[in-house]
Amino acid sequence: MRFLKSSLLSSAAAFAAVGAAHAADLPVKKAVPIEYVRVCGAYGAGFFYIPGTDTCLRLSGRARFEGGYMTSYSRQGTSGDTSGYQGRMRINLDARTQTAYGTLRAFVRLDAGSRTGYSGVGQSGTQQRIGQAFPALGIDQFGRAQQFVNVDKAFIQFAGMTAGRASSFFDFYAHDFEIMGNTLGSDVASTNLLAYTATLGNGLSATISAEDPVFRRTPIFSPTNNPTGATVNGVIQNFAQTSAPAEVFIGYTGGVPTRYSFVDAIQRSRMPDIVGALRLDQAWGSAQVSAAVHELNVGNVQSGAGTGTGSNISIPHTSNSYGWAVQGGLKINTPFIAPGDALYLQGAYGSGSQMYTGLCAFSGCYAQNPATIQGQKFAQYFVDATINPFTGQMEQTTSFTATVSYLHYWSPEWRSAIFGSYGEIDYRTGARLAQGAAFALANPAGANSFGVNAVGVPGTRFFQLSEALRDTYQFVAGGSIIWSPVKDLDIGVEGLYTQIGLKSGRVIDRDKSPTAYSNVAGINNGTFVPRTTTSDGVSTFRFRVQRDF
Repeated sequence: MRFLKSSLLSSAAAFAAVGAAHAADLPVKKAVPIEYVRVCGAYGAGFFYIPGTDTCLRLSGRARFEGGYMTSYSRQGTSGDTSGYQGRMRINLDARTQTAYGTLRAFVRLDAGSRTGYSGVGQSGTQQRIGQAFPALGIDQFGRAQQFVNVDKAFIQFAGMTAGRASSFFDFYAHDFEIMGNTLGSDVASTNLLAYTATLGNGLSATISAEDPVFRRTPIFSPTNNPTGATVNGVIQNFAQTSAPAEVFIGYTGGVPTRYSFVDAIQRSRMPDIVGALRLDQAWGSAQVSAAVHELNVGNVQSGAGTGTGSNISIPHTSNSYGWAVQGGLKINTPFIAPGDALYLQGAYGSGSQMYTGLCAFSGCYAQNPATIQGQKFAQYFVDATINPFTGQMEQTTSFTATVSYLHYWSPEWRSAIFGSYGEIDYRTGARLAQGAAFALANPAGANSFGVNAVGVPGTRFFQLSEALRDTYQFVAGGSIIWSPVKDLDIGVEGLYTQIGLKSGRVIDRDKSPTAYSNVAGINNGTFVPRTTTSDGVSTFRFRVQRDF
């Protein structure tokens, strides 16, 4: 027994010794060191190093609620809404790395939200037209409810180059002091671009930029471009529009046009817009002069046979045309009145480039005659050019805007802004007469197949009163009051008044005479007398709660 016990103990000791020897041969697994997030102080507050890299990242964003009110003068059709609401979110990511060539930066911004109500307060037809929002389809929601997800920014900056989706280098004021952003002036929130900026010293810089033209296009005039989204010749107009016919003469009898066809006036993408800017930034403020060249490029004649009679058929080719715009802006800091106070002054003039002057900021861009006011008496026309039916060539429109805006801090918690702007759009001398001749040929019996886009036959009463291609002005004035009880929280309200009007003459009041455009013959022979007007106006209010982080 004693022998057996001694044998078992000896065996156990031997196994233990062998096990220890093998264990000594195995590698020892060390604990992975924890790399804590480190603050990056090279680029300002909020940046931290991405673990394992030398890239600094800042995460920021905002949440916003808005409620709005706009007077309504009609309850017919889709009109009658006076309120609108929206909830919005924004996420920003700013990544920066120091290199031998300077700072390498990538910035992305995602905006998303849900909004309801009539255009101008809630949902936006402008954003829907350019694919940055999509509508609800319910019977009570269509035209009133809208969701949107927008890649607002996605650009890279390196050694003076900016590439991606960013703010246009043409823009300056860009509605910085406003909640609604309805003063007149260029403010394309973002566009796709490739630019180079040279720093010249003492706060002076110069930029040359090639920018996506799609986000700067106002339509070339087409009499069948219906703003209501109705179907014309089987084509849904304005939204999902696949053609925009503009009349041209292709046949004559005794020197009189008797045969016509259509040019497809939808613009093609070929050349980028070329933008140049010279900017100065100093302690007293900023100044900028910018200019842009913008190509207008449409399709060919849709049918060589055309409509009507006549010999000597000729098929015109509509050549491309280049619009242009110039803008000057000045920002003056006025801390001698109160810390944070500033004044903006801006003016722009352009030919064939209405969105660069920004006359459409209130009414809505990307439609040739938008009507934001419910029960609007008449619409402004914002087309960049008309196609002369005699020559088949484009004739550009001119426009200008001027804006002033002032921000004042009553205290660190309370601030106000007041702002105003004025602008005009003018058509080439003879543009209405030429379009009137085309109307006379296409509507020989006085019937109107073009709706509110009808110019009428020159010399008739309807021609004198039709709204299409009239020279107009727009005036905007407003103010706001904002309370910031804690840092990065704004609670404010803004109100503004907008007036559109004719520079001369009168037009049909389509709200009070809704059947006038279907009774051209009656207007011309005096059996139908429409109500007329010279201007229209509306008041708009918006309440906002916004938290930035």
